[in-house]
Amino acid sequence: MSAFLRGIRRIAAGSVLLLAGVLNASAAGRHALTLYDEAPKYPAGFAHFDYVNPDAPKGGTLRQAGFGGFDSLNPFINKGVAADEIGLVYDTLTKRSLDEPFTEYGLLAERIEKAADNRWVRFRLRPEARFHDGAPVTAADVVFSFDTLMKDGAPQYKAYYADVEKAVAEDRHTVRFDFRQAGNRELPLIVGQLPVLPQHAWEGREFARTSLEPPLGSGPYRVAEVQAGRSIRYTRVADWWGKDLPVNRGQYNFDSLVIDYYRDNTVALEALKAGQFDFWIETSAKNWATAYDTPAVRDGRLIREEIANHNPTGMQGFIFNLRRPQFQDARVREALGLLFDFEWTNRQLFHGAYIRTHSYFENSELAARGLPGADELKLLEPWRGQLPAQVFEAEYRPPQSDGSGVIREQRRRAFELLQEAGWRLEKDRMLDATGQPVSIEFLLAQVEFERVLLPYKRNLASLGIELQIRRADVSQYINRLRSRDFDMVVGSFGQSSSPGNEQREYWHSSSADNPGSRNLIGLKDPAIDALVEGLIAADSRASLIAHTRALDRVLLWGHYVVPNWHIKTWRVARWDHFAHPAVTPLYDIGLHTWWQRDTASAPATAGARE
Repeated sequence: MSAFLRGIRRIAAGSVLLLAGVLNASAAGRHALTLYDEAPKYPAGFAHFDYVNPDAPKGGTLRQAGFGGFDSLNPFINKGVAADEIGLVYDTLTKRSLDEPFTEYGLLAERIEKAADNRWVRFRLRPEARFHDGAPVTAADVVFSFDTLMKDGAPQYKAYYADVEKAVAEDRHTVRFDFRQAGNRELPLIVGQLPVLPQHAWEGREFARTSLEPPLGSGPYRVAEVQAGRSIRYTRVADWWGKDLPVNRGQYNFDSLVIDYYRDNTVALEALKAGQFDFWIETSAKNWATAYDTPAVRDGRLIREEIANHNPTGMQGFIFNLRRPQFQDARVREALGLLFDFEWTNRQLFHGAYIRTHSYFENSELAARGLPGADELKLLEPWRGQLPAQVFEAEYRPPQSDGSGVIREQRRRAFELLQEAGWRLEKDRMLDATGQPVSIEFLLAQVEFERVLLPYKRNLASLGIELQIRRADVSQYINRLRSRDFDMVVGSFGQSSSPGNEQREYWHSSSADNPGSRNLIGLKDPAIDALVEGLIAADSRASLIAHTRALDRVLLWGHYVVPNWHIKTWRVARWDHFAHPAVTPLYDIGLHTWWQRDTASAPATAGARE
């Protein structure tokens, strides 16, 4: 044999050994998944997340307030109103850390493998995982959960998992998800978020029906008591199989969670101050500025605290339903947006607490600013003829007034736009392009928002446009949203630091006609569809940023919402018998890392911040 052939044989043998090593490493799997295969913050064998107190005491009760009511304990279907915190009954395959943009660590799954091209992902379940009745969690339960949610679950599951071809139980503790195509980096991570339901508990039962029967799960809490529409109590599962896992240490510390429901947030706030419940996220700037001058606050028993929120704030706004003919012309939508006077509203109603929202990805590097760069133009150019010229030529800025309440220039421009759209003013009534008087119904669930809409109503009336504010109870409101029976609503499109497949639910044509999807606007635009698909398939952080910024520009210049406002903190009011870790997570309040302390003791447990 020649030296050349002997060399070839050595190379081949080395290649076989190298391949075997790669396959063995793949078989061993990993403890966490990251979006671009970068190293996770927490290595294999880590003890606990940084934002918990691993020695937090267990015990006590956390009482919270719910809004409206509930009539179901099934959060997975498009019927009824599910009880708050019902998700705590269930475990998922993986668990997301709250101080990384998007990293999933094994929960039910002890090890995870995935194809190099993201064509499949495999989860190896922990043999010790158990449902609350003692039955083991198996791969068959995972397959059942996926198939059931795709068949009978709410529409968002079909959209979220649209690229999953099938789930396969390879053995009792191994499940593999095959994808319809390669390249979707986010899909292995979001499949890991699948809630796992017990197949044996659902046999012979109709999944798509609402029910108030306490469900069986494998999570840290179980339902203990239900008063339909009024309150729900959860108790901590003392022998929960997952209580000692690193991803759970220092969390789920309360023995009981109680949620009492209130029809009115004003009544709820008074109940908080009277000590009827313990924790409240204040969403009203007026209340935060004026409603907490009470003895309990002054003597430190009721603590007001602002916790930094590093999440993209997303977009809250007055949403136009494009399914209504009167909103299909972008000039009309822009005109109606001009008549909202944010500066006056912020000064007079919000005590100057808010910042006007300029982006669907506000408070992040994902937001479009300035003119589109070369990477964005590459994505936008194929659609130049179908997009507003401003997408390429100008930075979007919402209208700005001097805060005096007089918006003559904005009203004049709004009138010009309405005339261009074929609307006309006759006898102090605005008529649309078909000659019909313009009347817009604004559907609302929260009475507190009426004070914001009344000035907007006056500005619309100045151009002969009638705005009817229609307040509905929570159940009716949700049903009307699901059936798209509204003209305008106030709503929000939340965002994460790593947006992905959920964007289909917000903006994609495929979700526009799905009852219950989050495409409230009714968008069906091929340019937006292409940008959403490109965002989902982005193969780097730089590509993801370019796609979100390009998408942001197209949405903003479409005038699909009247942008509202945002704040970069959570405003929290809590009674002093609670403590939380000194390090709070970047992307969440971290309520389930809190604990109850003995108020008779002097300093709080080490690691607490007051």
